[in-house]
Amino acid sequence: MIVQTPPVISVVVPIYNEEECIDLLYESICRTLDPHGEPYEMIYVDDGSQDRTIDRLRELHRRDSRVRVVRFRKNYGQTAAMAAGFEHSRGDYIVSMDGDLQNDPADIPRLLAKMREGFDVVCGWRKNRQDKFWTRRVPSMAANWIIGRLTGVRIKDNGCSLKAYRAATIKSVSLYGDMHRFIPAMSTLAGARIAQIVVNHHARRLGTSKYGLSRVWKVFVDIITVKMITGFAGWPLRWFGLLSLPIVSLAAVLFISGGVLFVGRSTAGWIVTSTVGFLLLFLGAHLLSLGIIGELMVRTGDYSPGQAVGSTVELIEIQNERVERDNRYTDPS
Repeated sequence: MIVQTPPVISVVVPIYNEEECIDLLYESICRTLDPHGEPYEMIYVDDGSQDRTIDRLRELHRRDSRVRVVRFRKNYGQTAAMAAGFEHSRGDYIVSMDGDLQNDPADIPRLLAKMREGFDVVCGWRKNRQDKFWTRRVPSMAANWIIGRLTGVRIKDNGCSLKAYRAATIKSVSLYGDMHRFIPAMSTLAGARIAQIVVNHHARRLGTSKYGLSRVWKVFVDIITVKMITGFAGWPLRWFGLLSLPIVSLAAVLFISGGVLFVGRSTAGWIVTSTVGFLLLFLGAHLLSLGIIGELMVRTGDYSPGQAVGSTVELIEIQNERVERDNRYTDPS
C-alpha cells in the first residue's frame, strides 16, 4: 500500500456506472501526477452505481491509500457527488473531472500552472469537443452564450467538468440541484478570479452517456436561478421591484387611458380598464411585498450571500435514509 504525506492536490471524480473506466482513469492520473512530486489524493464519489463500480473502487483503495472513496446509497446526481468530494478534499488545490475518460488527466498540470498565476478558478474549454453535434454541442453552445450574457461570466464551456479550484474558494460555494455547470458564475459571490484554458477532449470509448436532451429544461431553469442568486441574492427587493415595475406601469397606463377615453362616454369601457388596472396594481404591490419580506429574511435571518454552506457525506447519508423511509411509508403497495 502506498502511503503519503498530506496532499497538496485533490482530484475529485464523480462516478456513476463506470466500472470499465476506473482502472484506466486511475493509471492515467498517477502517470500524470507522479512525476511532479507534489503529494496528491484521488477522491472517487460513487453516485449510487448499480454495476461493479464500488467493488473496483474498494480494490483501488486497498492498493493505494491515496484513493479515497465516498459512496452514495442512491443516485443523487453529479452536483451532489461533486459537493461531497469537495467537502472531503484535503488539498490546497482541487481538480474536478468526469470519470468516463473523456477528460484528459494530462491537462491537470496546465490547469494548476494557470491557477498559480493568481487565479482562483481555472476552467477547461473543450474547444475540439468529441460529442454528438445536435444533442450535446448545440444545446451546450446556446447555454454557454445565455449564461455569459446573464451573469457576465464569459466562460466558453461551463459544462466541462475539468476545472481547478483553490480549496478555500470552492468550499465557499453552495452547490445543489444541477449547479455544477454554474460553478464559475456562483464562485463570483466569493470574489473569485476566473480563467480558462483549452483542454483535450476524447470521444467516449467505454460505457454509455448519462446525459441527453432531457437536461435542456433543467439547465434553462437553473440559469434563471443562478441569475437571481448572483445578481439579487443580497437585494431581493431589487429583483421583485424590477419584476413589478412593468406591471405597475401598465396599470398606470390603463388608468390614464381609461380615464381619457371612457369617463363620461362609456361606463362599460371604464369598468373594464379600471378593473384590469386594479388587478395589475395589486399584482405589482404583491411582488413588492415579497421583496420586502425577502429583505427582512436576508437582513435578520441566518442566510448571508457568499457564506460558506458545507455539505457532508454524513448529512447526505441521513437524507438518503429519510427519503427511503418516507417512500416506504407512502408507498401504496
